[in-house]
Amino acid sequence: LTHIGAKFMFVSGMFVSGCATILFGMLDKVPNGPMFIGLCFLVRAMDAVGFAAAMTASFSILAKAFPNNIATVLGSLEIFTGLGLVLGPPLGGFLYQSFGYEVPFITLGCIVLVLVPLNMCMLPKYDSIPSKDSFWKLILLPKVLLLCFIIFSLSACLGFLDPTMSLFILKKFKLPAGYVGLVFLGLALSYSLSSPLLGLLSDKLPYLRKWLLVSGGLMTALCFFMLGPAPVLHIESQLWLFVLVLVLIGFSLGMSAIPVFPEILHCAYENGFEEGLSLLGLVSGLFSAMWSLGAFAGPTLGGFLNEKLGFEWAAAIQGGWALLSGLATGIFYITEATRRSSSSSLQNPDGSSEERTHLMGSET
Repeated sequence: LTHIGAKFMFVSGMFVSGCATILFGMLDKVPNGPMFIGLCFLVRAMDAVGFAAAMTASFSILAKAFPNNIATVLGSLEIFTGLGLVLGPPLGGFLYQSFGYEVPFITLGCIVLVLVPLNMCMLPKYDSIPSKDSFWKLILLPKVLLLCFIIFSLSACLGFLDPTMSLFILKKFKLPAGYVGLVFLGLALSYSLSSPLLGLLSDKLPYLRKWLLVSGGLMTALCFFMLGPAPVLHIESQLWLFVLVLVLIGFSLGMSAIPVFPEILHCAYENGFEEGLSLLGLVSGLFSAMWSLGAFAGPTLGGFLNEKLGFEWAAAIQGGWALLSGLATGIFYITEATRRSSSSSLQNPDGSSEERTHLMGSET
């Protein structure tokens, strides 16, 4: 990122992603068989590379442009993430039913490509000096490792819902297929609406970040335990309860996801990393990598558990990721606070004795 520039990486990533999306919409013209499967993997891999480049660069640009309000800006932008989650399925379904398979992908790809020249003209260009700080030095910090686990657990929990929740809704509540998307609104709206407030809170009161991370993880775990609900609770699953839990999941995910990025940056600064675009690129890449890893592990493990144990137990087990991250974060911060208080108490008596000696000498 420091060698080619954040702006170029963002624009080129959007261009690759837009082209790959259009190509994916044309794959139905390819004959069935190994060629079709191979091209599907190839095109989606290209899309993933472009998306990763654009996302990594976008985080870096935002953090560089708003260094004192990172969480607020990220939280505000999550409104549009929620808007995309809300509008994407119905608009895509409408285009698919009205015009066929190709049109949704071609339309989305063209929209992305139209945004490329706009961003080329509007985005500022930031010069950066390559830093000597390495990726491994950052990721091997204990606190950063813990924050990476938080990102992974959140992404895994969210990814678990993609292949399993719609099937559970159709089977359990006997809803028409068209109403399934409305159930998703509970999670998307609560996440997008609460994110700006949580971001503002995280920036204005930085000491609250640790408690947001801990309480967000524990609350997410509890919500996934209640999503089925877990059979051990002997609570009958009802639609209103399911939607309520989804709303709480959206809020709890925001509590953990929004403070993570500024907390990693703060940890890096505390450990002597140089401030600049190079560090922002490292943190952005780390965040994207952990999120993508969770997005892969969540549906994979969740789909397997859903098939073997059912949605109720699968959701409860999936919430274990958030439970582990919340407990580990709480233990870490308590240990850190105890260590700091003990070290300060060891330093204060020396300072007090020196002060008393100085005063006694003055009196003499």
